[in-house]
Amino acid sequence: MADIFPKSDVAPAKSRVGLIAFLGGTALVALAIGYRAFHPALDPELVAAAENAPLTIPELQARADKDPRDAVAWRELAFAHFSAGGYSEAARAYRQAIEGDPDNAVLWSALGESRVMASERDPMPAAAVTAFQKAIDLDPSDPRARYFLAVRKDLTGDHQGAIDDWLALLKETPPGAVWEDNLRRTIEQVGKINTIDTAPLLAKVAAERAAAAPALSAAPVLTGGQAIPGPSQEQIAAARGIPPSEQQNMAEAMVERLDSRLRREPGDVNGWVMLMRSRMTLGQKDKAAQALKDAVAANPGQAARLRSEADLLGVR
Repeated sequence: MADIFPKSDVAPAKSRVGLIAFLGGTALVALAIGYRAFHPALDPELVAAAENAPLTIPELQARADKDPRDAVAWRELAFAHFSAGGYSEAARAYRQAIEGDPDNAVLWSALGESRVMASERDPMPAAAVTAFQKAIDLDPSDPRARYFLAVRKDLTGDHQGAIDDWLALLKETPPGAVWEDNLRRTIEQVGKINTIDTAPLLAKVAAERAAAAPALSAAPVLTGGQAIPGPSQEQIAAARGIPPSEQQNMAEAMVERLDSRLRREPGDVNGWVMLMRSRMTLGQKDKAAQALKDAVAANPGQAARLRSEADLLGVR
């Protein structure tokens, strides 16, 4: 990474935008739904929920145009534009999605990322910063916003501050997250470029995460968790080849489609467990709590199990 990140402040603007994409924007942003469901190959249930989605941008546009406040439709359109490299179009679609769901931190941070990628000259435009800060106001744990605001610190010369923020994020990274290695490399390489010894800092975070691991592994495994299998090593390796920003946006869109399907088929208890877990990993705690309420209302005979699953996931 050092060879594409000149220390000079006169680096071409476009290369600085590329830096953000390479350093973290499209690496860290891969926090999707944890390592179980960030890619369709790893989660058949989410794939099934997405099977009937329109596949082309014109189809998505037509569906979104029917309702200016349909946040799910506009977000799927935004994801399609982003995947195709239409970052300005993605930003406009995300902004419209926010009209229908203004308190959704994920939408605000996705808007910020799209504005960063759409910028021709400014590597961190003010409009993007505003979107990231709005996401943090709504959800201080939003990983994409936290990552990009740390990138902003790095770009303004506060390299230690950026590293500190990335370390804090790494400490909270779910074990086994596919983007964990990318984040660690970012910390190491930015440290190397700016003569900051990150080895002891990373070792401290690793020790703290290891100390927390036994409590997690000691928790009982309920049926719902077992019913949603994790990926094989081959699947994880294949998923790493997908641009991580696409992983993030794909995951968000699929979670919304899963939510929509459960409204039509509320008897799928495993699906509700998946939705709660997905919402929590995306930082959508309020929506996870609402999913629990809706699941219990639709399946009163499974209330005890659903609440036990929710407790394991930290849903309150």
